[in-house]
Amino acid sequence: MRFLGVGDCADLAALYLRLAEDGHDVKVFIGHPLCQDTLSGLIDHVTNWEAELDWVRAAGGDGCILFENVGAGRGELQDCLRRDGLNVIGSSAYGARLENDRAYAQQILAELGLSTAAVFEFSDANEAKRFIDRRPARYVLKSNGPDAPSFVGRHSTGRDVRALLESGAKAAASSFILMDFVDGIEMGVGAYFNGADFLGPACLDWEHKRFFPGDLGELTGEMGTVVTYSRTKIFFDRTLAKMTPLLRENGYCGYINLNTMVNERGICPLEFTCRFGYPGYAILEPLQRTSWADLFRSMLSRSTLRFDTEPGFAVGTVVTTPPFPYYRDAVPEPVGLPILFEGELSAQERKNLHYGEVGLKNGVLITSGMSGYTLVVTGTGETIEAARDAANALTDKVVVPNARYRRDIGTRLIEGDFARIQAWGLLDLLAGA
Repeated sequence: MRFLGVGDCADLAALYLRLAEDGHDVKVFIGHPLCQDTLSGLIDHVTNWEAELDWVRAAGGDGCILFENVGAGRGELQDCLRRDGLNVIGSSAYGARLENDRAYAQQILAELGLSTAAVFEFSDANEAKRFIDRRPARYVLKSNGPDAPSFVGRHSTGRDVRALLESGAKAAASSFILMDFVDGIEMGVGAYFNGADFLGPACLDWEHKRFFPGDLGELTGEMGTVVTYSRTKIFFDRTLAKMTPLLRENGYCGYINLNTMVNERGICPLEFTCRFGYPGYAILEPLQRTSWADLFRSMLSRSTLRFDTEPGFAVGTVVTTPPFPYYRDAVPEPVGLPILFEGELSAQERKNLHYGEVGLKNGVLITSGMSGYTLVVTGTGETIEAARDAANALTDKVVVPNARYRRDIGTRLIEGDFARIQAWGLLDLLAGA
């Protein structure tokens, strides 16, 4: 097949590399100036992706554009390209609104019958502060828009969120929401949608967003995740499956994830990710027997509603380097650090390395990009503990100067959270149970 990747930072780097490794033609457009060195020497770069559309068209049904994000009007752009007869996998204008207009998404979910938390939308920080004074409670503050930051308040009266607004950390002109805090276990459900229907199976995921072990420190893009394709149908049917008619009506084609909070009272949806999730797609890969190209081909042709997966779990650990979790234009840090490995790696171990912001220079793999999101290391197993231990063992073989990562991915699930989710009836029954 022939693939053209379009994005700002090469978020799908590991996917592009796997497609190229499998013998497919891959070109990538990287829009951000600080990311131009990512994948250098590894994947063909283009400076004008629109000039490559004829190259995609020439492949007929085997030509495909992969969009990484939905910012800067790229949702609407994807719809336009589809109307022009091009194969596009990524998102849509509707997906962009679901992800970036948080109050709208909550309204849609409530109309579908899901139990949503109270949401209050603001465009003025002073108005939000007065609201908290009138209605003291614990809140989560979430900005609207792509790559929008969030802050999970801890104070029962909302004083910490109010103080953040008082500090000017949130621009008064920006649009944001205050959502009532919901206690429980955070988990997501995701699946591929082919424009008409979901492909099965869906996946379940448990993200670890805090920088430090024990879920301390800044909220990052992601430090690691536990994923599975096993025992997912009940949760999917109660949540994401309800979106089928709306996604079909609005021409969505790509991966979509719904993040939720679960407890003994049920499921409370939090937010959508309407695009490939990073590093989620890379962590799912070891559990997908179907290759990426065959999966995408089946989505474009709508030839099947199933793809082959492995049982059990995958755990992904994100290996970062400075300036992560910030950006190089704000915290200057060097690029070009060598990425080395302790001892010889087996073919399977190499498949469990998913490169992010890397390039090739003089035959040596080096760090690149603007955020220090260097690579993701995965491990699989029948249990979460086995998958975590496999990921940690392989991560120990990665040698990068100043590398930082977490070794506790999945610990809370192992210590009781997964058993609670099971007891609440949110997972399919075990075979033979």
